[in-house]
Amino acid sequence: MKPIRRAIDRFCYKRPRFGIPGLIRFIVFGTALVFVFGLMDTTNTLYNLLAFSPNYILEGQVWRLITFVFVPAQNAPIFLFLMLYLSFVLGSYLEQSWGTAKFTIYYLLSVVLFVTAGMLLHIFFPTLLLLSGLCVSSLFVNSYYIHIFMLLAFATLFPDLRFRFMFVLPMQVKWIGLLTLGLLAYNLFNARFFFPFYLLPLVLFLPYLLFCGDTLYRYLGGPSKETTRSTINFKRAAKRVEQERATRSYSRKCAICGKTDADNPEMEFRYCSRCNGYHCYCMDHINNHTHVQ
Repeated sequence: MKPIRRAIDRFCYKRPRFGIPGLIRFIVFGTALVFVFGLMDTTNTLYNLLAFSPNYILEGQVWRLITFVFVPAQNAPIFLFLMLYLSFVLGSYLEQSWGTAKFTIYYLLSVVLFVTAGMLLHIFFPTLLLLSGLCVSSLFVNSYYIHIFMLLAFATLFPDLRFRFMFVLPMQVKWIGLLTLGLLAYNLFNARFFFPFYLLPLVLFLPYLLFCGDTLYRYLGGPSKETTRSTINFKRAAKRVEQERATRSYSRKCAICGKTDADNPEMEFRYCSRCNGYHCYCMDHINNHTHVQ
């Protein structure tokens, strides 16, 4: 995924004005507005008109490809408020960290992949849809899962940041992310009888790994780019020293005083692993030198 990630970074660098400033504010405000009007709509006509539905999309109602993100995933006002509040805070924070262009690409990519997976499953599994008597895709293609993975992205990038969970309990974001990931797994496991539609939200792991894969890899213990570069430089220098050793009379030479093992066979020589490269020192200077950076 590195070539794609670099291409996105180059695109955002060259086109800093690309994107929708405050995108998450429009989504949160639109969702709240739809919820308010939905309270007055006892027949759920508004929700049914905006929700993701492959059947209606194929009949020409293409606005559903976008408007499904405004359909509230929660009917209880308190839970909807919490979800919208978190989405607003985390989305604004990500936009400030990534920039408007990168955050817009992340959100739009999540929507495109989500919609594409839902349409493909609708096309390849029409029998299941008929047996169930409802549009199964619409149960899983909604903004709830997009915001869940946005929270996971935030928890990966800022794991030690503290929030007041439920506005009361102070908790690091990484624990909220793990709790959210466990809740996601539990919800999908309970919906497994809708196979394979309950796997639809998992497609959102692709933009998550694309934008946060490097950070997650380092957080799980993988070597950083700087450590890897230092290791490569050390190995290159070691190879060069081995080649030079074949053409000289001595094997080791102190980089500070110039003593060699040929002139001082009783002297012990060691290589410093903290220096940037492959540098040898005698025992008088192995612990008394300035590390090469």
